Amino acid sequence: MPDSTPYVYLVDAYSDPVVVRIEGRACFQNSTGLRDFVGEMLRQGRQRFVVDFQNCTSMDSTFLGVLAGVALELKKTNPPGSIVLARVGVRNLELIRNLGLHRLLTVDAGDMPMSFGKCETALAASNPGELDRAKLALESHEHLVAADESNRAKFQDVLSFLKNRVEQS
Repeated sequence: MPDSTPYVYLVDAYSDPVVVRIEGRACFQNSTGLRDFVGEMLRQGRQRFVVDFQNCTSMDSTFLGVLAGVALELKKTNPPGSIVLARVGVRNLELIRNLGLHRLLTVDAGDMPMSFGKCETALAASNPGELDRAKLALESHEHLVAADESNRAKFQDVLSFLKNRVEQS
């Protein structure tokens, strides 16, 4: 039975930092829009981001790989940019730590004054084809390995499968 939990990213692209609020699931099905939005913000010179997890019901490794890719890109900017994960919750924090992402980005312990009230614009839903989804998943899992080499063992089968899928297309 498919999961009917709604999911959307609400953004405030005009605040500093740029704010992204997750509503529902954060997963491979909706990570393309997030990656594209952050890429556009980076092209516009925006280097500070906050992601609000208060209403995030679950997340998968592709989404976490997108976050890792953003964090890796922000480290290359001059001055280095930042990404803060706010109101993460126990289960999501466990996933973030298990993949070593807490060493790559900032996880707020609740002491940073932030406002999420202006996150009203929903990112447009994108519906990439199967090959584009496979490319995104491969790129995301490669980012997880770049973030923490111990992730290679965790995702070696996924990486092999996705590389074969992309190469065969």
